[in-house]
Amino acid sequence: MASVQEALELIRRGCDELIVEDELAKKLAQGRPLRVKLGLDPTAPDLHLGHTVVINKLRHFQGLGHQIQFLIGDFTGMIGDPTGKNQTRPPLTREEILANATTYREQAFKILDPDKTQILFNSEWSDKLGAEGMIRLAARYTVARMLERDDFGKRYRANQPIAIHEFLYPLMQGYDSVAMKADVELGGTDQKFNLLVGRELQRDFGQEPQVIVTTPLLEGLDGVNKMSKSLGNYVGISEPPQEIFGKLMSVSDALMWRYIELLSFEPMATVRRWRDDVAAGRNPREIKVLFAKEIVARFHGAAAAGQAEAAFEERFRHGRLPDDMPQVTLQGTAEGLPVVQALKQAGLTASTTEAARMIEQGGVRLDGARLEDRALRLRRGQTVVAQVGKRKLARITVT
Repeated sequence: MASVQEALELIRRGCDELIVEDELAKKLAQGRPLRVKLGLDPTAPDLHLGHTVVINKLRHFQGLGHQIQFLIGDFTGMIGDPTGKNQTRPPLTREEILANATTYREQAFKILDPDKTQILFNSEWSDKLGAEGMIRLAARYTVARMLERDDFGKRYRANQPIAIHEFLYPLMQGYDSVAMKADVELGGTDQKFNLLVGRELQRDFGQEPQVIVTTPLLEGLDGVNKMSKSLGNYVGISEPPQEIFGKLMSVSDALMWRYIELLSFEPMATVRRWRDDVAAGRNPREIKVLFAKEIVARFHGAAAAGQAEAAFEERFRHGRLPDDMPQVTLQGTAEGLPVVQALKQAGLTASTTEAARMIEQGGVRLDGARLEDRALRLRRGQTVVAQVGKRKLARITVT
């Protein structure tokens, strides 16, 4: 088993907040497997990469030898998580939730080891509470405390309705931690209030409070908004391999590193080496290909990943490029050739200033991928297809 410091280093990767790290270190030092809880309400049938950020963190704990408790919120799902909502959301039926839960479980097991994952349903203990138990549980929290929650507070101040059953959601999520005797609970940053309720309820019930690990909300393909199907900026893990590959190749170079940190299973030592390579002149597109293949392989297999890469190369290197595209050979130094110089010398821009401006505006692509870094240098021996705007193309080789 990993040392406490090695375990903490892995757990910190892609972690937004750890409440409280000293408590977690003490729990890890006990040498026993910790009960690590992640609860998800299956309110839709399919997962996207944004959902998998916290599941990946659960996998980290699993790899460290801890007891993974994957909780299906078939009871809380009927309440409906009000997190981030500016209006009351309609509850789902238990039948809808259970149907979605089947798909969730199949998709989660592409990340987690099913033989080492305990699947639980919170109706097991929530149904048994009954009316008296719910009243006693509700008596442990005040309306004032509930209104400390950001979305409740905003709705209250704006005179927007808050249904009484919505107050039950954080209470029931917190009670899950009591029933499961959780040592650690994971959740996105938007779940922090709910996770803290779990800590407080555990204290009330005489239990040692759980440690909270929050993970960031993953930006979508636009690099601005949270990944969401409603916004169309998502990568669904059940999408066809070529679709996943193409979407990941379209992300900006800056967003690529964010995705790698939160979604890749490559060791951080490898990621740091990739960053150093790119800083030294390696085309970030090469890293993006490695990452896209890893994600496709995770959900569809290695063969599908290889086929998706080949299809992408065929489509963007060959299938859509004009036969009469200019072939340009340019001279570079040992440090390479600045891409703004390459664009100017290839006749794709009138000046290096225009080249830099076009890059900043997202109007330049190298090998089909949008170029974000105007300081990029093309290496000697490298050949790229450069596109400026919709019509200016050239195959550039640096000698």
